[in-house]
Amino acid sequence: MKSKSCAKQTGRQVARDGLSEEARALHDASPAIDLHADTLMWSRWLGYDLHARHEPPLWRAAFGGHIDVPRMREGGMGAQFFGLVSIPVAKRMFGLARVIDEQIDVLEEFVARRPADVRLARTADDVEACRRDGVLAALLGIEGAHALEGNLERLEAFARRGVRYLGLLHFSSNEAGHPAYGRGRRDGEGLTPWGFELVRRCEAAGVLVDLTHINRRGFLDACEVAMRPPIVSHTGVLGAFEHWRNIDDQQLRAVADKGGVVGVIFCPRYVGGDGLEPVIQHLHHIIDVAGEDVPALGSDWDGFIVPTRELMDPRGLPLLTDALLRSGVSERVVAKVLRGNVMRVLREA
Repeated sequence: MKSKSCAKQTGRQVARDGLSEEARALHDASPAIDLHADTLMWSRWLGYDLHARHEPPLWRAAFGGHIDVPRMREGGMGAQFFGLVSIPVAKRMFGLARVIDEQIDVLEEFVARRPADVRLARTADDVEACRRDGVLAALLGIEGAHALEGNLERLEAFARRGVRYLGLLHFSSNEAGHPAYGRGRRDGEGLTPWGFELVRRCEAAGVLVDLTHINRRGFLDACEVAMRPPIVSHTGVLGAFEHWRNIDDQQLRAVADKGGVVGVIFCPRYVGGDGLEPVIQHLHHIIDVAGEDVPALGSDWDGFIVPTRELMDPRGLPLLTDALLRSGVSERVVAKVLRGNVMRVLREA
């Protein structure tokens, strides 16, 4: 499958590791940024050590343990957005904000222990500084506005601690609106007045609005009023595979119209099959429908998924770079997918 932005690749030289020399050079020049991994949830629950190398015992049994600093370095990563997860088991719960703070505490402890390996980043300049210093950049995003416990003032408190994006919904309804799937699903209802105000507050605080998991109407509501680029941190697209988890072409164009990005998830269940090809197809579809400034990476590593085999951890990212080039995507566009598009959005937020 070839996208409109494709460029014919000829004379490709293969390096000893099986990657083309073009892919290795491009991956080295554009250290990848991934928009979503839930690793800090495991660190808070089970003491998972981000600094230690882990090897999942069985690929298809690995719902977590996908990333750590050694494997991120080996895979040529520049930055990882860590999703901060809280799970509301009842309609209205308290203590969810504390769960978010505790995950931020965990990351701060990792940074303090080995500041030469990983550093908390907030801005595009921070990410570039990490690259110059040979340090992995860690950024933060909250998965679901239920973590605010109905208090808009909590948003600025989290922003001060380094949170750079807020997902409006997760798998249950909250004060902002309703999920695409889960408890409180209401497809005919969009953002609430509180939700509209939350979008405004996010933009004022420099926090990106993440539209993953929100229902279609709420998604389009948020895009309509957005003054800054929104993101979809981890998703598939319906134009490549039919699944409730995925977003349609109108949603893609709505994000593109506001200068946002869409991170493609690495879960076979949502992209329509195992292997690199389904992931490539989703990236191609985004390019064809929304343009080359929109696609990004949104693995959902450590998020209770079994990733596609080649992308079971960050060590497979150079394989994705190579596969994109082989599929005909130009080096310039691949660099945007790996890094450039997210960096632009960080600068514009």
